[in-house]
Amino acid sequence: MPFETALTKALGIRVPVVQGGMQWVGYAEMASAVSNAGGLGILTSLTQPTPADLRKEIQKTRRMTSKPFGVNLTVLPTLSPPPYGEYAQVIIDEGIKIVETAGLVKDYVAKFKAAGCTVLHKCTTIRHSLSAVKMGVDFISIDGFECAGHVGEHDIPNFVLLNRAKEQLRKPNGDPVPYIASGGMANGSSLAAALSLGACGINMGTRFMATVEAPIHHNIKQSIVNATEDDTDLLMRRWTNTARFFRNTVTQAAAKVEKESTSGKFEEIADYVFLNGDPDYGVWTAGICIGLIHDIPTCDELLKRIETEARDAVMEQASLFKEDSKAKL
Repeated sequence: MPFETALTKALGIRVPVVQGGMQWVGYAEMASAVSNAGGLGILTSLTQPTPADLRKEIQKTRRMTSKPFGVNLTVLPTLSPPPYGEYAQVIIDEGIKIVETAGLVKDYVAKFKAAGCTVLHKCTTIRHSLSAVKMGVDFISIDGFECAGHVGEHDIPNFVLLNRAKEQLRKPNGDPVPYIASGGMANGSSLAAALSLGACGINMGTRFMATVEAPIHHNIKQSIVNATEDDTDLLMRRWTNTARFFRNTVTQAAAKVEKESTSGKFEEIADYVFLNGDPDYGVWTAGICIGLIHDIPTCDELLKRIETEARDAVMEQASLFKEDSKAKL
């Protein structure tokens, strides 16, 4: 019997696993494979060069899956901001009904909700989560410090963050706000743990990079498999835009510049960026869950394994409680 949570019921998916939006990874091939396997695949808007290209990628994904999928829109401080509004309009015009958002998206959330979209918003703190609830998002995707990419500036891991979400996230009427555990999630034990901490599912990025269908070079996938949880670096903390990357010669060089720069200008590390099969060419994001990734399965194999492992873990946990027949009520 599959898991039934607020996430699976609201999105029409079988397994409570979301493939988070990932720059240079969230293409049709990735999103459709996850959705076809029973999870929620997500396209990444800004991986497409233009809004017109995003429209084509949405249409391509529809040809590759009949299952629900979503689109990510992340709005962050950049040197040259893309036309965020035009990307948002394409999402609406194409009839996408599930949107993952992150960053400075207040105005866009209102437009998505008006268009009848279910919005999953990524946050790294409870304070930001409460603000997102006021914006009217449907699900909070809680990003613990373990995550890849932008980790925030508070360094709060999920064991505390998810507990705090359960304590504090409430709608105006007092009902709990459903939330998704993101950051450090890679297997069935992750899902079982997240459910026990009140989450209705998990969000995985790095784990999906190491799958057969992920549209990245095999050498990058194998680097993830070969890595341990110690193989990441945090960059851009100096500019309060901290992000976690896979550790390589480039991240270490960038970290040295960031630490030793006397000018403090972001441009000094801005050229350190990636895209071929060489793990030491540029930078690429990865979460510390790389220590839990040991193979390169298909998305279908991965989600079936996660579902089975999570079921077994939940049942094992339940078996630990023994009713005391002699206890007095």
